[in-house]
Amino acid sequence: MKRTGIVVLAGLFVIALSAGVWGGEMAKKPSGETSSLVESTATVETLDYKSRMATLRGADGSTLTFRVSDAVKNLEKVQVGDKVKFQYYESVAWEVKKAGEATPGVMKSEGVKRSGAEHLPAKLEATQTTVTTTIEAIDKQKQTVTLKGPEGNSVVVKARHPENLEKVKVGDKVVITYTEALAVSVEKVAAK
Repeated sequence: MKRTGIVVLAGLFVIALSAGVWGGEMAKKPSGETSSLVESTATVETLDYKSRMATLRGADGSTLTFRVSDAVKNLEKVQVGDKVKFQYYESVAWEVKKAGEATPGVMKSEGVKRSGAEHLPAKLEATQTTVTTTIEAIDKQKQTVTLKGPEGNSVVVKARHPENLEKVKVGDKVVITYTEALAVSVEKVAAK
């Protein structure tokens, strides 16, 4: 994993140390999750089937012009005035495990689902990355934790709630799972 990747994931672990979502008694290892969903709708303003160029107008009046990917096989079903709905989902889950309960490493899975040719264009694309790091050092005075990534690179993160440092120890594994998904669908506008 690139150094920037461990830095991003370490930042996500800071969320775990600062969120206070530790659930349970002092002996229990910390875990938690945070997620968000953003939804938006735009209207098809222009669409050239031959060049595959389209312009969408957002609810705020802004426009975006782009070429529709060749992967969209049923573009001819889309018409000016149709609504395009976007949904973006993102979540971070973390769990601290005792040494020996998890193995450092990176796992990534991806998936894409498209609508069939008989339907209006729609696509769901999701990616999930799980990184298992090791707590290499804890400095309660400085209120920091050093995480060692699966490729041996380390990063120091600061705890916003240092009392949570009492629940982790050197050698513990931090399993961080980052999930993101984007759904795009075209919906017909009902005739007036």
